[in-house]
Amino acid sequence: MHHLLVVDDEPHIRSLLAETLREKTDAEIDEAADGIEALRLADLNNYHLCLLDLKMPGMDGLEVLARLREARPDIPVVMLTAHGTTGAAVQAMKAGATDFLEKPFEPSHLKAMVRRLLDTPQAHQQEIRDYATHFQLAKECVKEKHMDAAMEHLRLAIALDPERPEAFNMLGTLYEMRDDPNEAGKHYRVAWHLDPTYRPASTNLERVTVLPRRQSEIEFGELHR
Repeated sequence: MHHLLVVDDEPHIRSLLAETLREKTDAEIDEAADGIEALRLADLNNYHLCLLDLKMPGMDGLEVLARLREARPDIPVVMLTAHGTTGAAVQAMKAGATDFLEKPFEPSHLKAMVRRLLDTPQAHQQEIRDYATHFQLAKECVKEKHMDAAMEHLRLAIALDPERPEAFNMLGTLYEMRDDPNEAGKHYRVAWHLDPTYRPASTNLERVTVLPRRQSEIEFGELHR
């Protein structure tokens, strides 16, 4: 059974996260109301995943993340952010967060993200080459219509270099092709925030926020170069 840690200072959000995860994943869930308790529990338990709120009184999520990365780099961390706080989400990714989830969240999005992370062996995440190789492999997978494999290569590229916009933008396009505009917009916003001059991201973000999706208009950016 998987063992997860949920860290949030707001009791109702913490309870909602924990109950959703228990229902959707059959995992054992521990809860922490602050960073100090989270670090104490992480020192005592072998967690498979941590969901960590960004804004907390006292020790905030970024400080907890930094300490977790030092003491327990094996634990994937999903940062919980408020909708629209893209800059903070990017900062968390640069600091070592595995992914981020915007609040308010849909239980289905939470389930999909957690299931993906739990189903990805940590050893596989460590076997890697470099950003350029994963990005190239993602493009080849897209051309061969292997979308799940493409998405995994893009996530690994992001883990290796979260400061480049191309992989975030392409991951957004794949979510959009799967009719998931929320996840698509999230990744387009990150790509645009990282580089506002990167045209594919700005084009995609503008379109997905104001118009219905038209697959022919999706900008893959580096894919076609």
